[in-house]
Amino acid sequence: MHTELVDWSRAQFALTALYHFLFVPLTLGLSFIVAIMETIYVKTGDAKWKTITRFWMTLFAINFAIGVATGLIMEFEFGTNWANYSWFVGDIFGAPLAVEGILAFFMESTFFAVMFFGWNKVSKGFHLVSTWLVAIGSNLSALWILIANGWMQYPVGMEFNPDTVRNEMASFWDVALSPVAIAKFLHTIGSGYVIGGLFVIGISAWMILKGRDVIEAKRSMVVGASFGLIVSIFLAVSGDESAYQAAQHQPAKLAAMEGLYKGEERAGIIAVGILNPDKKIGDDLHPVYGDIEIPYALSFLGYHDINAFVPGLDDLVLGNEKYGIEGAASKIEKGKIAIKALEDYKEAKKADDQTSMAEARKLLDEYMPYFGYGFLEKPTDIVPPVATTFYSFHIMVGLGMWFIILFLIVLYLTMANDITRFRKILWLALLSIPLGYIAAEAGWIVAEVGRQPWAIQDLMPVGIAATDIDAGNVQVSFWLFALLFTALLIAEIKIMLRQIAIGIKGGH
Repeated sequence: MHTELVDWSRAQFALTALYHFLFVPLTLGLSFIVAIMETIYVKTGDAKWKTITRFWMTLFAINFAIGVATGLIMEFEFGTNWANYSWFVGDIFGAPLAVEGILAFFMESTFFAVMFFGWNKVSKGFHLVSTWLVAIGSNLSALWILIANGWMQYPVGMEFNPDTVRNEMASFWDVALSPVAIAKFLHTIGSGYVIGGLFVIGISAWMILKGRDVIEAKRSMVVGASFGLIVSIFLAVSGDESAYQAAQHQPAKLAAMEGLYKGEERAGIIAVGILNPDKKIGDDLHPVYGDIEIPYALSFLGYHDINAFVPGLDDLVLGNEKYGIEGAASKIEKGKIAIKALEDYKEAKKADDQTSMAEARKLLDEYMPYFGYGFLEKPTDIVPPVATTFYSFHIMVGLGMWFIILFLIVLYLTMANDITRFRKILWLALLSIPLGYIAAEAGWIVAEVGRQPWAIQDLMPVGIAATDIDAGNVQVSFWLFALLFTALLIAEIKIMLRQIAIGIKGGH
């Protein structure tokens, strides 16, 4: 594929994904917060809780409606811009997406109507159940989408069919219960829950600063801060599991996250540091300026053993005999053997040469795990963009620590003191709303940029996954989508701000 075409196809998908994930996390988090608030209303019978629930439910509905549009476009792009990818693994990748559409999306959409329009039309109990089912359905949608994404990071449960040149599903449960997929799901929804908590305490803080609906805002803040504190701690735990899975299945990603070039035993995590832009594979330059490390932390994070050896990018590219790490050049040669075996199989099939077919198939099966490497040009192609991955990871981690501190302070001041007197804390809560989105987007950049050059880890580089079309067509659609998504984002913000300006009691 022409480099320009691949780059524009990647840019378009990245644009869609990044915009889509401005809407998704708030849907995931706010749906459960709304369900908790309505549960309190049903349990207590306090009309103020009904008013509070309806206010946050309205903001949830605005975000939900706009988020659906970007998600649908992203799924269509697999067929328009990534046809080779869809052909090669569509039988596997499409299965969880189909389950998401048939089961989860229809469930949340059906009960969304009851939740939003069913006040005073159905019983309190049924309305509460509908609200919880919307929250569960939203998170089930995320589950199946992230199972599909997790499979791209760690392809399992499949068999390659040389007759169709497609991968076919051998075990649905291996795909669905992949440890990478489960870790990705838990960490991603955790980020959404944190954003939901930040959104609630931030908007509530604005209400208190303006002296409007103070009682309702303080009640909302208690729920948002309690929920946020619990899930931000959970997010840190799930992040540990995500790093462990990266170490097992995507070691180049883990090395890039920490700017690690030369592997180390008892490796530490860099808490603070600036990457050396002149650092190259195999040289002796120090990779990070002014680095302050947390000793042993990376070995423990990646292997749950403080003495473990963590391979660096040099080891993965050049190989390391001492630790049994195969170099990328060897993998590329094996990948070329697999590709040649597939070609020989097809030629033997045309000639109806059963013996040659069997020999080629045996060779193909042996080297298939290296298939994708055969399309790479040089060993350093396996190195992801280090700076982007490194800084995104450290931004995500740093902000995650701040969120735990913020939720703890806000919850304490709301429960044990009069938070209305702490205006600086209220401003910090308000200003932390965009920080939640920055952290979530940074997490996705780590996940997706960090696994480059792979569309499917070790099996298909992005360079051969794209549709062979004119790059100009992709450029035109890129700018059209950029305008559309920006308009949708502006529309959401304006509608949200208008609803927030009405206030918690004003709309009901």
